[in-house]
Amino acid sequence: MSEVDWLSHLLQIVTVTGQLEVRCAYGAPWRVTWAKAAPNEIPYHVIVGGRAILEDPESRTAWELGNGDIVLLPHGAAHVLHDGSGQTPVRTHESRGSAGWMLSENDGRGEQLDLLCGRFFVAPPHDRLIRNYLPANVVTRAVDSRGEEGIGSASNQLAGLVGLMRMESAGNRAGGRAILNALSSVLFTLVLRAASESGKSAEGLLAVAGNPRLAPAVAAMFADPARPWKLPDLADLCGMSRATFMRQFQDKLGRSALDLLTDLRMSLAANELKKPGISTEAVAETVGYQSVSAFRHVFAERMGMTPGEWRRLAHNGE
Repeated sequence: MSEVDWLSHLLQIVTVTGQLEVRCAYGAPWRVTWAKAAPNEIPYHVIVGGRAILEDPESRTAWELGNGDIVLLPHGAAHVLHDGSGQTPVRTHESRGSAGWMLSENDGRGEQLDLLCGRFFVAPPHDRLIRNYLPANVVTRAVDSRGEEGIGSASNQLAGLVGLMRMESAGNRAGGRAILNALSSVLFTLVLRAASESGKSAEGLLAVAGNPRLAPAVAAMFADPARPWKLPDLADLCGMSRATFMRQFQDKLGRSALDLLTDLRMSLAANELKKPGISTEAVAETVGYQSVSAFRHVFAERMGMTPGEWRRLAHNGE
């Protein structure tokens, strides 16, 4: 694995699975309301054809989504999708296929929409890592191979993936559910890759990972979080003074580099504590702590429970 592949390192720590739940085939006017997701769930929507308005009632913000747009909601906020007409939506009717997902249709005569909706599941306690470091909404666009970005771009890879999801969701072929769920998991990774490569993220982990000046520090921390990194070490990797590095990292991430490093270590520790026969002292050393008491204090502060409590909770859940 490349040392700069921060995303693969992240997904080795955080287990994410995906599931397609609904395919919507609507004619305007239409409207769908989604309740707030559970803490470990991330809703997603893929506009296969047509357009939609996404509204976040809490922040009172709205986005217009078009053909090929993909939106993830890492904070799981309640939201509404609609056609933008303001008219009373046409009643929908649902049917469930053998693959497990639901087809929702209406008899609307207006502009047509083809929409895939599902969610990602983040293994606890890593949902806090996702919510703390990803923005509330991640929107990216799948572009076909004739797009200007080139056939190897993440956006074009997304276009191919969305095409496969559309074909699989169009019927009830053998293995369809397993294939769609696997493709959903790949969707999560490709969306984050595309968002990071675009350089359009204003804040959060995608912003620092996509920033050429800050990316070396991000890659180094993800590649070796147990190393005793100091701010001057990370600043040197980025060719900056300590003060400039701290300011730029804080501005982009909304948190300090050492905050990110600590949270990475605690997520690694949570994984290690699930392993049978490994002591808390050994886990502390594995994630970069020489003092087990210091490790216990930080783990409890960040995770809301002691290492022993997490170990028991994790074992009881298996």
